Amino acid sequence: MIKIQKYGAIDIGSNAVRLLIMDVIEKDDGTSVKFKKAALIRVPIRLGEDTFVTGEISEKKIIRLTDAMNAFQLLMSIHGVVKYKACATSAMRDADNGDYVIDRILKKTGIKIDIIDGKIEAKIIATTDLGELLDNSKSYLYVDVGGGSTEMTVYKNGTISRSKSFKMGTVRMLNQKDSLKDEWEEMKEWVKKHTAGIKNISLIGSGGNINKIYKMSGRTDGSPLSYIYMKANYRYLKTMSYDERISELNLNQDRADVIIPATKIYLSAMKWSDAKRIYVPKIGLADGIVKSLYAGIIE
Repeated sequence: MIKIQKYGAIDIGSNAVRLLIMDVIEKDDGTSVKFKKAALIRVPIRLGEDTFVTGEISEKKIIRLTDAMNAFQLLMSIHGVVKYKACATSAMRDADNGDYVIDRILKKTGIKIDIIDGKIEAKIIATTDLGELLDNSKSYLYVDVGGGSTEMTVYKNGTISRSKSFKMGTVRMLNQKDSLKDEWEEMKEWVKKHTAGIKNISLIGSGGNINKIYKMSGRTDGSPLSYIYMKANYRYLKTMSYDERISELNLNQDRADVIIPATKIYLSAMKWSDAKRIYVPKIGLADGIVKSLYAGIIE
């Protein structure tokens, strides 16, 4: 016999808001557990568009976010979710009215949102299936690019060597281009410093944009993308207009602009670390939230 329970994760990012519902399947003898995606809903609210320009989240986006949380609450009820957690990242963290927004949503929807920093975000993501990909005899630079921040982690011998969060995300780059030079230089120096002398390092990329790039490449699951491919793809994307990326590449409106800065970050990280390939496992913050909940790492 098996036992199946549904867990939920709400990821409130700078570009999109996601609800992931997963079946947690346990054997009654306690020998194994499997996680199977039951539903994934994505809403492109783009909170960072407000935070990174005006410093706070507008009334219009607060209403949209509240409506999304109400919808997520209903969907979780319909699915019979027994446990869930809602986490907000960079845009909510940087917003001057972030605490007000969270309090208002709690009163209107009953959903409690926790604002997490980059270190916690990286720790949660580390509870995903990332370990199954790592070869303990090799080294990796893990790069997670979001709308408001980029988390980077260096893995050596299967363990975390260094980890840092940078205020360098796709929506932030679109709206604060001229004010991010110092942050970009800091990220560059950090990667170079902590990957210096590491031979045959590979990148591991996560985030909606690298997942889309990987899907467009037509590669079979598990096969890495080369630096040459990423560079050629970046040049190709830049030759196209925003409208062409939507009409010819079938990208969503909220993906067609941010895919350019996202590709720049991944490509730059490969160049700085001298990585020749990037692996793209299907992992993210929402997956990590579910698995962390199940493992009791977070509540």
